[in-house]
Amino acid sequence: MALARVDSPQEWLARFGEQRPPTAMTIGNFDGVHLGHQQILRRVVERAEKSNWMSAVLTFFPHPARVLRPQQAPPLLATLDQRLAAFGAAKIDAALVLNFDRALAQVTAEDFVQRYLVETMRAKAVLVGETFRFGHRQAGDVNLLRELGNRWGFEVDVVPPVTMEGVAVSSTAVREAVRDGRMEDARKLLGRPYALAGQIRPGTGQGRKLVVPTLNLASDQELLPKMGVYAAEVALDGKVYRAATNVGVRPTFDGARTTVESHLLDFNESRISGPVEVRFLTRLRDEKKFSGPQALREQVLKDIERAREYFHAIQAGKS
Repeated sequence: MALARVDSPQEWLARFGEQRPPTAMTIGNFDGVHLGHQQILRRVVERAEKSNWMSAVLTFFPHPARVLRPQQAPPLLATLDQRLAAFGAAKIDAALVLNFDRALAQVTAEDFVQRYLVETMRAKAVLVGETFRFGHRQAGDVNLLRELGNRWGFEVDVVPPVTMEGVAVSSTAVREAVRDGRMEDARKLLGRPYALAGQIRPGTGQGRKLVVPTLNLASDQELLPKMGVYAAEVALDGKVYRAATNVGVRPTFDGARTTVESHLLDFNESRISGPVEVRFLTRLRDEKKFSGPQALREQVLKDIERAREYFHAIQAGKS
């Protein structure tokens, strides 16, 4: 069963009907859907299967901080589509995506639970993390959630955090790793490579003519890895290609706009449009300005060879 995306309580009622099944559910932003989030999602699915309920997530778009504290809002790790895809991969049945605005921010903790969890989603089990907060000014916590569960007939399960080296896995930790270019650390926290998804964007043509051909990614994601060159995987047309990817401003050509350009190994086709995803595996070097296209090309060829060596080492380790 594919994940059902629902965008309002009215749509939830219309889609699942008056006799809609009870839910085991969780609530949150789930930016990045890291290992801690995945543990909660896994518990939700297990609880739903145990009682033959529907598994569900209540999430928000845009991120509440974008509405309430826009100057302090963190750059997001994932688009809404990526979050929903991760919910689907975790075998969640349905996601209610609430439009977060000033009106929703004013809803009290009690009204939030009654309106969305009880009356809309028919929650019978609610699973959240230890630091979960909800309602106007985040007045609600897990203790209040338990009280409301006793009142309205749902159980509350507080899922402990996933820790690595004594530190809880968090979206903040993933952001720090990505900003620093520590892609191996990001991968450990996420349980998968950090990926940018979007559309292929036509480039200037300078790379193909003067250096090597590349695919240029236009992504809606807000957090780019630290500028530099990476060994990466590129998902394109249902296949995954090995690549050397540059994140930067192309200083040799006096660029000003940050670009994400991938040279796919053993790929000779030309593409100027279509969906693409770049998965960052390891950082090879800093971005730097060269004396001209020829010097840049020589370095890029070395980068490509280093990327090949990285993938060969991985393959040797698996065999």
